Amino acid sequence: MATASAPGKIILFGEHAVVYGRPALAVPVLQVHADARADLVTDKRMRENWADAILVEAPDIGLFSPLSALLADQTPHPLAAVIQKTLQHLGVAIPPAFTVTIRSTIPVASGLGSGAAVSVALIHALAGLFERALSDEQVSQITYEIEKLHHGTPSGIDNTVIAYAKPVYFVRGQPIHTFSVARPFTLVIADTGQAAPTKESVGDVRKLWEADKSRWEAVFDKVGEIVVAAKKAIESGEIASLGPLMDANHALLQEMTVSSPELDRLVLAAKAAGADGAKLSGGGRGGNMIALVQPESAESLASALKAAGARNTIITTIK
Repeated sequence: MATASAPGKIILFGEHAVVYGRPALAVPVLQVHADARADLVTDKRMRENWADAILVEAPDIGLFSPLSALLADQTPHPLAAVIQKTLQHLGVAIPPAFTVTIRSTIPVASGLGSGAAVSVALIHALAGLFERALSDEQVSQITYEIEKLHHGTPSGIDNTVIAYAKPVYFVRGQPIHTFSVARPFTLVIADTGQAAPTKESVGDVRKLWEADKSRWEAVFDKVGEIVVAAKKAIESGEIASLGPLMDANHALLQEMTVSSPELDRLVLAAKAAGADGAKLSGGGRGGNMIALVQPESAESLASALKAAGARNTIITTIK
């Protein structure tokens, strides 16, 4: 038997522009996590297909199925794809019978990296079951391949920050850079309760870019400048300067058409309740927003966001 866990994540700055080569900052959120368990089982029955002897259980979504059934569709179920790709990577051609069980406290389609976290946890559990070691880079790469099933052309942020479980300064196609937090700071994460269709919003931004590349390249440049300034502020402990940077980043995301009335309402409610800055986080059109707050005001800000319509809130300290 082997178990593994992986955290959620939030993007602090740079979403969408990161797809076009600009940097982004993302951090793990340890308050929510995906957990995976893999158990070898005794199965002496003769089977024509070894995948019939692998059972996949995800009680949170009511999934109890042999792997073979999940592989039967033209596009395999994401959990089946994780198992298949991981076994291939581990060099396990004909595995023994086993059961995998996946649970998660990360809201689905909310910008917290639920899909990538499940993949990372499951990959580690399978590696542990077969007593193999995988580097963070290998786990991230396998997860990225699965992310393509979810999002089409993912930025690579989710798999990176969750696989490494550290704050990450990310530029697509460049080596990973983790960064240090000089002074801890507190965020309130608020969930709109609406699914965030990342694939759709990424596709719509691409249509805008294709129609007027010079305009949107200039917008992405502005986002990139915000990200660089935010990284310097975090590394130097100048947390007060993050609030205005968050506000500016949100305004640019609104310009990209990836915000929503619900997100904007929560951003305005956070500011009215005393947040130093607020913005959507992730793909937009739903999912989560984040607000920078003084630690002593976090609970009252969370209450204000719930009163403004947030389904759930999470208070997290970035350090």
